[in-house]
Amino acid sequence: MNRSNQLAQESLPVPQKVEESHNHDAEHDHKHHTHEQAESVHAHVHSEESLRRIVNRLSRIEGHIRGIKTMVQQNSPCPDVLLQIAAVRGALDKVARIVLDEHLTECIARASKEGNIAEEIEQLKAALDRFLP
Repeated sequence: MNRSNQLAQESLPVPQKVEESHNHDAEHDHKHHTHEQAESVHAHVHSEESLRRIVNRLSRIEGHIRGIKTMVQQNSPCPDVLLQIAAVRGALDKVARIVLDEHLTECIARASKEGNIAEEIEQLKAALDRFLP
């Protein structure tokens, strides 16, 4: 199997719910995303398993992008390169859906219980405005 077919056929695992959670603020500080982004209004707590799955997916995507770069450097046919770019877009979209789903089920629900749902929803709207075309 050639490299372009191999990359196109890579599959990503389906996420599963895990109840164990921890605070990962030391690893990921939400205050430094952009100079315009507001500080998060909730304690950002996610399960160890969820973080591992997302990081693993992003690592696979990173490898896939390196593969595309190699294809370009080796003058691979343009349709093959475009196919791989489409695969990366799809994989990134899947990661975004996982992050959004977790945000809705965990972060928004927690903000609702803590009484700061309005601020959390405003931040989500601002993020979606930048994310969606």
